[in-house]
Amino acid sequence: MQDIARFIAGFRRFQKKYFSEDRELFQQLRQGQCPKVAIIACADSRVDPALLMGAEPGDAFVVRNVANLVPPYAPDGGFSSVPAALEFAVLTLAVEHLIVLGHAQCGGIRALMDDGAQGEFIGKWIDIARRARERVLVELPTKPSGLQARACEQAAILLSLENLMTYPWIASRVGAGALHLHGWYFDMTAGALLHYQPGSQGFHPIAVDGGD
Repeated sequence: MQDIARFIAGFRRFQKKYFSEDRELFQQLRQGQCPKVAIIACADSRVDPALLMGAEPGDAFVVRNVANLVPPYAPDGGFSSVPAALEFAVLTLAVEHLIVLGHAQCGGIRALMDDGAQGEFIGKWIDIARRARERVLVELPTKPSGLQARACEQAAILLSLENLMTYPWIASRVGAGALHLHGWYFDMTAGALLHYQPGSQGFHPIAVDGGD
């Protein structure tokens, strides 16, 4: 119960800040949301996009799932929360940026690399990134498992970016310059945020230590 009490105390601080001291923000948000950015992030409790980026309520439309994966476009694929959220973000909210945010020490990717995910749903879900695993095993067959996992975490981000482009209404907006896709990687060991640069085909720090 201590954790629940801590969360309730946290809500009281939130309530005081936004409904007593600074009412203007939520007075605006009551009229609706208009974020410019959507983030596909992992459900991992250590990787909260709002905390990482200092976002205020209303700044970002966030979709979280195991291993921050985007399935390929499949209009007859049955129930799928990720495509539904993407459709709403792109077609209704008209976001201008889509960020796939991966991270180090991802449990979903580790299970994929170990090829031993257990459970009724998780194995099928992370199988979305199987091509990333296969690529890593071909390119880094003799490397330590930790390095392979890191490579797969980053390769899975790129695979999700590829899958985003299979959605016709995303591809058309990217082609028109109305929507921009980004691949980011949070290295929690180094405390660094990396982004993918197509020119160098690699992930590089967004800001050096001590930067603003």
